Amino acid sequence: MNRTLRDFWDDYKSEFFFGLIVLAILVPSYWLSNRFIPGVLFDRWLWPLMNASLAAVCFFGAWLCLKHNDDNRLRVAWAATLILWGLVETMLVIGVILYDISIVKAGTEKLTGDAMIVGSIFGWLLFIYPFEALSPRYLKWWRSLLQLLPLPVLAILDYLLPMDLRVLIGLYPVGLMGVLMAQIHKYRQWCEDNFSTMEDIDSQWIVRYMVMLVIAGGSFFWLCVSSNPSRGFTQDLYLLFMIAYTTERVLSRPDPWKVMKSLPAVVDESEEISLSDARKRLEEWVGAKKPFLSPDFQLMDLQQVLPLNRTYLSQLINTEYDCSFYQWVNSLRVEEAKKQLMEYPESKIQDIAEHCGFSSRRVFTQVFIRETGVKPSEWTSKR
Repeated sequence: MNRTLRDFWDDYKSEFFFGLIVLAILVPSYWLSNRFIPGVLFDRWLWPLMNASLAAVCFFGAWLCLKHNDDNRLRVAWAATLILWGLVETMLVIGVILYDISIVKAGTEKLTGDAMIVGSIFGWLLFIYPFEALSPRYLKWWRSLLQLLPLPVLAILDYLLPMDLRVLIGLYPVGLMGVLMAQIHKYRQWCEDNFSTMEDIDSQWIVRYMVMLVIAGGSFFWLCVSSNPSRGFTQDLYLLFMIAYTTERVLSRPDPWKVMKSLPAVVDESEEISLSDARKRLEEWVGAKKPFLSPDFQLMDLQQVLPLNRTYLSQLINTEYDCSFYQWVNSLRVEEAKKQLMEYPESKIQDIAEHCGFSSRRVFTQVFIRETGVKPSEWTSKR
């Protein structure tokens, strides 16, 4: 039991600390805004101060991403997001200081429609990075205009009609999330067709970023329907964390599209190879060299034995083995792990996972259970 708890802790401690930090930001800031920050105080003083802080963090993060660009398109996409965000924040601060712009409707504690529209624009900016990460060059100018179209429509309705559009404006990020979700399946399939490890190619990070988007969207919706603008204190603190954290992750995470682009082209594809011959060559090479033991094993590494381009290599795996490259490699790793567990029963699961090419013991356990129906620690006793 103690070992199970320790294993669980090792697998999910990063998610635990991430959640703890988010709660440490949301809960105390909500308590402070609810008890000690009047709406007028936030509107006239804290709001411009928070906007100025966000602008400073955005410009600094953009500078870091561009300075360490390294031909990484995701860093450029995030830098563009931060620059646009910083510019809008700067204009808001100038508007408050020089033109006495207020985010609160006169005589009420509700946000103005314009303030909510601007908040929606900020929400759209946060979607630039994941759209580019999931599908390069997906966010073209006409798609951007199409996604932004609901905002001027809502702004016109708010001006012309005596309607309370807070719910509609607050739901705008939900629509963007729906569009984003439609891209995830294609991205996941592309990853599995080209890489043997998911954790190191942005897949898990995109999931965490989307969780942060959901929290940010929920915070914005809550701010829209609330009658206390000081709730924006909670949202702005969270956005400061999200921007800083994402900048660090973008700078440290690899770009899978760049990895594929940097791979050498096939020298000769003139040789005609039947599927049966290709499979035979492949299995002989895999059996002799065991390239799958490397955690960096990729689809294009198969070019060492098969002079085919990426499309044909992917079709070969899909057709001959009825699975993706990722699934095929992991089945080979599990078979190797079975041998290791039988020959060296006293070995640590972590050591076997690393030897067989898995990125972590958690991934190894998940894949092993999926392939065999039992945990690695239970395998030898089942034989």
